[in-house]
Amino acid sequence: MSGARDKPGTISGDDDSIVEVDSVKEELEEQEETWSRLLPELVAEVVRRVESGGAERWPRRRDVVACACVCRRWRDVTQSVVRSPLSCGHITFPSSLKQPGPKDSPMQCFIKRNKKNSTFFLYLGLTQSFADKGKFLLAARRYRNRAHIEYAISTDPEDLFQESNSYVGKLRSDFLGTKYQIYDSQAPYAGAKASNSRSTRRFGSKRISPQVPSANYETGHAHYKFNLLKSRGPRRMHCTLQSPISSSFTEQDPQPSDRNEDDATKLVMNKPQIGTVVLKNKAPRWHEHLQCWCLNFHGRVTVASVKNFQLVSTEGDEETVILQFGKVGDDMFTMDYRHPLSAFQAFAICLTSFGTKLACE
Repeated sequence: MSGARDKPGTISGDDDSIVEVDSVKEELEEQEETWSRLLPELVAEVVRRVESGGAERWPRRRDVVACACVCRRWRDVTQSVVRSPLSCGHITFPSSLKQPGPKDSPMQCFIKRNKKNSTFFLYLGLTQSFADKGKFLLAARRYRNRAHIEYAISTDPEDLFQESNSYVGKLRSDFLGTKYQIYDSQAPYAGAKASNSRSTRRFGSKRISPQVPSANYETGHAHYKFNLLKSRGPRRMHCTLQSPISSSFTEQDPQPSDRNEDDATKLVMNKPQIGTVVLKNKAPRWHEHLQCWCLNFHGRVTVASVKNFQLVSTEGDEETVILQFGKVGDDMFTMDYRHPLSAFQAFAICLTSFGTKLACE
């Protein structure tokens, strides 16, 4: 019988030959050890050539990820060579989802909503077309927890539960749906205190920081101002977030030849400095001819909706849009973000726009 197990440690094949599981495992370990013997300088050059050979964008960027999957040494070297989204404008590893986006131009993404099961899916746009399938980044599931609405955010579109190893954070609203807390599954800085949550098992991935305990850490909040007089106008939003002000991997990082493997591991574990970011929605103007409130979304939003918004900094240039979100179809929305927000933070903020807010409209 194909694949039948005869005894512990053996597997029978179609030709009645016996394949020793232990020998296969030893062979794989030997192959991994062979790859790990390569000099870090050579590995770094291989990764650079792969990246410069057309792997700057998805889907070919998976070749860079494949280099990091060879063995531990290749992973450390690849992480040291590949720059953060802030420096290169590309999302590569799962850890990139919690790193600030680029400064010069926004990272263009879109969100698909499934009303039947209250799920939301974030994709990285690969083209300018709204019909683009995109590269999956994050997913969220909305559910009721007693008097509150919560969104569990995950890196797995099929596993949207807080007990999952793919869980990366959550969003929690108050009773009225006007105040939201953003929680990260990992501590944003050394000494951060976890929130009082009933769930104890959280994000279990060892790819980012295996020595940091998993829990829920409040990293920001967003609230919508009441509109008790029912005056005309869009929703008014205010966000305060803890955001990295420096990236773990930048162009100034030392090359693998300048440090050993332990140093590379410490760099991966290094926590960036944290600053406070305060954002507010950009005030729209009233268009007399159209009889509606208008914002310039530069063609990225095509359907009028109360959910549409643009966020700018409360300090400095208010013309630079940090995050914009808008409707382009029945269940399709664009999400464009830039530094200092990460994809995770931008997604969480956009999730607050879904749902009815009678006290704000």
